[in-house]
Amino acid sequence: MALLDSSAWFWSGLLLFPLVYPYLRQRKDRRKKITPTNERVLILGASSGIGRSIAHLYAARGARLALVARREQALDAVLEECQGPFRNAHVGVDETPPRDGLLRIVADYGNADDMIRVRATIEQQWHGLDTLIVCAGVSALRPLLAVAGVERAGGVFTPEKPSADGLERVKEVAFAAIHGNYLGPMLAAVTFIPLLTTTSTSPAILQISSAAAVVPAPTRSLYGSTKAASLMLYRSLAIEHPEITFSYVLPATVEGDFRASAVDGGPIREDLTHGLKREVVAAACLRAVDRHIRHVFLPSAWSALPFLYALLPNFIERMASRKYKFNRS
Repeated sequence: MALLDSSAWFWSGLLLFPLVYPYLRQRKDRRKKITPTNERVLILGASSGIGRSIAHLYAARGARLALVARREQALDAVLEECQGPFRNAHVGVDETPPRDGLLRIVADYGNADDMIRVRATIEQQWHGLDTLIVCAGVSALRPLLAVAGVERAGGVFTPEKPSADGLERVKEVAFAAIHGNYLGPMLAAVTFIPLLTTTSTSPAILQISSAAAVVPAPTRSLYGSTKAASLMLYRSLAIEHPEITFSYVLPATVEGDFRASAVDGGPIREDLTHGLKREVVAAACLRAVDRHIRHVFLPSAWSALPFLYALLPNFIERMASRKYKFNRS
């Protein structure tokens, strides 16, 4: 038995090494072909949360920045911030930021016409694109049967079975989650991959995913499954388009109001007081793009979670139930 245990840990460590390696050997900026003030960056989901913090960091560099989101008022606020205290904070004395460096476009990345309009604007203003940041998305916070109107307590379902209205509600919520977390990223990739490939000397795409995309959690069945689908989509696209550097950031719980976007109207169950700071996640995103790092787990120790789940599924499931205050009985 000891031999089997040792063998299991050996192989799990061997499998874990590719994910740990980027943190053991952080490379200096490999993206030397593009200077910060010449980088053309499109942020989908720039109006709040991590996307807003990423916009601040790129604005501080003096990059050309296209801010895209659905909420016009919130997007205007980010534009003002990027024009003001965050703009050009680290621009060198010999560098002059371009006049057309800030674009603000109200659009839904799940709408094909909107994405065509965003692409046309970037082509007209910048004649190309270097970096695509995909950080828009929606949350879902309830157990799936609860979305259908069925509650469970002590092994008893109330009511005993979902109604037709309940099943329709599940479909409605699922379509909203798919639209925000899968169809949007898919349309964005299809829209901008040709532009990135043909107009940039070092094209890059960064997708903000979630730890829930690789390790299951209660009350996150819709959220986790749709994020997992888009993560696998982008991983496959990275193989189909090797000339583009793909990066994926998978954070744990992040502070902020992202859960206000819950398409199922569910309550927040986890403790947000110890969530990751948005600025920390944003800095990790820029570092991943600059250094061509494929996967970034935050906290970094969470890179072991997929392998721990394979080895100790019951333990990880208990920890997830505790985190989300979910009664498994």
